[in-house]
Amino acid sequence: MGKTPVLEVVAEDLFVLAEALKVRMGYAFLLDVTAIDWLTYPRPPASRFELVYLFRHENFRDTLAVKVPVKDPKTGVKSLTPLYLAADWLEREVYDQYGIRFLGHPTLKRILNHLQFQGHPLRKDYPATARHLCTETQDMMDELGPKIAAKGYDISRDNLMVLNLGPSHPASHGTIRTIVALDGERIVAAASEIGYLHRGFEKSCESHTYNQIVPYTDRLNYCSALMNNIAFVKTVEEMLGLTLPERAVFIRVILAELSRIIDHLVCLAAGLLDMGAQTNYWYLFNPRNDAYDFLSRLTGARLTNSFMRVGGMAHDLYEGWRDDLDDVLKKVRKGIDETLVMVAKNRIFNERVQDISPVSAEEAVSRGFTGPNLRASGVPFDLRFADPCYHYDTFDFTMVVGSVGDTHDRMMVRFEEMLQSIRIIEQAAARMPEGPVCVDDRAVTLPPKPEVYNTIEGTIDQFKLIFEGVKVPPREHYSAFEAANGELGFFIVSDGSGTPYKVKVRAPSFLHMQAYPDIITDYQVADAIMTLGSLNIIAGEMDR
Repeated sequence: MGKTPVLEVVAEDLFVLAEALKVRMGYAFLLDVTAIDWLTYPRPPASRFELVYLFRHENFRDTLAVKVPVKDPKTGVKSLTPLYLAADWLEREVYDQYGIRFLGHPTLKRILNHLQFQGHPLRKDYPATARHLCTETQDMMDELGPKIAAKGYDISRDNLMVLNLGPSHPASHGTIRTIVALDGERIVAAASEIGYLHRGFEKSCESHTYNQIVPYTDRLNYCSALMNNIAFVKTVEEMLGLTLPERAVFIRVILAELSRIIDHLVCLAAGLLDMGAQTNYWYLFNPRNDAYDFLSRLTGARLTNSFMRVGGMAHDLYEGWRDDLDDVLKKVRKGIDETLVMVAKNRIFNERVQDISPVSAEEAVSRGFTGPNLRASGVPFDLRFADPCYHYDTFDFTMVVGSVGDTHDRMMVRFEEMLQSIRIIEQAAARMPEGPVCVDDRAVTLPPKPEVYNTIEGTIDQFKLIFEGVKVPPREHYSAFEAANGELGFFIVSDGSGTPYKVKVRAPSFLHMQAYPDIITDYQVADAIMTLGSLNIIAGEMDR
């Protein structure tokens, strides 16, 4: 599995092994949990279903995969929720999509698909065209009720108000529903329901070629679509053993960091607007619009760019790109400076965000936090430093780390990260080499159009690559990229054809949202809105 070692263990020994990995061996991060249905694989193992647990070491570099054959999905395996807080929603997702049970899980029910859904869609014998209408909503009291009781409250006796925050409201930052029990304005308990935007990304990947999947990745975190493109094709390129041309590497760095800036601008502008700071919204949103103008000139699209390809990208930079990019960076820096002048020492702003919904370093790690939300809690983990790709170890920039992990730190870390991204972009632009932007391999990248139109070889290469796709040798691989919201990972199983056998997205927003109901407890409703904004939940990435 690439650089990731693999351990195989029987279901009965999983919990003991996971406990040893965490306590004695330092694998403090549970990155992801998924399953593989080997039903239609060319050379399947003995067990049809296999669980895959991905761990990251506390040194932030090493990853480990643990594979568990599942004899009977109904019997399942023991839940890891007593060891890792992140296991809660990760195990629910596997149960929802594959029907594998986790014994001892506190709330094992569907999470991405609605409760009237029939079957488990990521099983290979599930018909992709099946439709199941949702005609009933769940009241969520099976999750909220135990939390209320655990706090010593009773809805009737204590006259608590049960209220829905979302899903149809701008302050929910997407179609997300959070049901809260209120004692006055104070939140006593909360539970969140997601899945409103679930559209079967991973199921769709199984019937499309690798390059056809690129537009689908745009729709994950649509606030920084190019980073999704990069993370996906980077994983496939590693499976193929490709080395990108240097010019392609530096272009990807520039576009990734510009996407990080755009993502943070959206997060901070919307967060400030939530508390009534409309002037700051425009200070940040206007330069974001200028950045989109630049991307539109380069890629032909503003929001969902679909610019990356396996082995390179759609085309080279346009003439005059450097002047346009410098102008964008100048406007971004001005917008950041103007906003910080208004909020950094503003008493109203600081009282609204300081010491609100803090997350300690230990809790953030257990919950699977990554990216700005993890660094805000004082944990210095950034894949650009821990496992650098694309020459990130040669750029002069600083990792931004907070201390308290509250709403204030989560916002201010993003302000400073934008300034660091500007530094990286300026260095990458200055070092931009000449040369091609795609690998010279007709099994991977399309031939030039004159070659297609004038030679039989070019026509055949074009035809085969479009219709059959890039053929990836049979293997399993996990790779991650430091995206705007954290570790964006792709676990891919290939079978030698031009379409992946399985794709699993490790979406940072999914794990951040899992923590939200707990970290807003004991704070006011107005605080909860600011907390959600500071987590920067992107529903498309979370729901997939």
